[in-house]
Amino acid sequence: MADQEKDILKEEKAEETAEDTGAGEAVEESAGEALEEQQDGGQAEEAETAEETAPEGEDPKSWAEKRAAKKQAKQDKKADAAKEKIAELEDRVKRQLAEFENFRNRTEKEKQAMFETGAKSVIEKILPVIDNFERGLATVPAEQQGDAFVEGMSKVYKQMMAELENIGVKPIEAVGCEFDPNLHNAVMQVEDEELESGTVAQELQKGYTYRDSVVRHSMVSVVS
Repeated sequence: MADQEKDILKEEKAEETAEDTGAGEAVEESAGEALEEQQDGGQAEEAETAEETAPEGEDPKSWAEKRAAKKQAKQDKKADAAKEKIAELEDRVKRQLAEFENFRNRTEKEKQAMFETGAKSVIEKILPVIDNFERGLATVPAEQQGDAFVEGMSKVYKQMMAELENIGVKPIEAVGCEFDPNLHNAVMQVEDEELESGTVAQELQKGYTYRDSVVRHSMVSVVS
């Protein structure tokens, strides 16, 4: 019985010794890690300090000026690159705005040209109606000039001519003017001692312009 108690006491003492040894090893390991971290931090601080400290044998003030100049040069280089990029973008925007303005002007001109082409087409169809009004009114006898029907037709004709003039349609001057191939279409030559050669003597069909563009040339006879 005494031997068993001794064995139990030995085992308990051995366990306590093992626990103390493990705790000691854990403490030593923690201390070692802390020491390594402290050494690493110290090395980093030394490296950072070494970068900010002038090399041995060099004037700290001169070294600091060189370092500041180098830093300023880098900043200036970045600023120049940024300015160059900004100038490039501004130039690109200006070009795009110019292209858009040219496109808008070209589109406006094309739209105006299409409108004028359509208007001239309509005017060309109206002019024969004007011709018929003029022929009809020219054949009315003098004694019937005051009739209500004749006066009504005359007012309609004048109203049509007024509306055409409002949109830019004007008759071409012909009789007594010098012949102009851009405005007149000569269909015959006549002898006339009172007019000079090349002068329009008679208008056979009235011509018209629309906004300074000829819609129909005047059909005329010219003094030879």
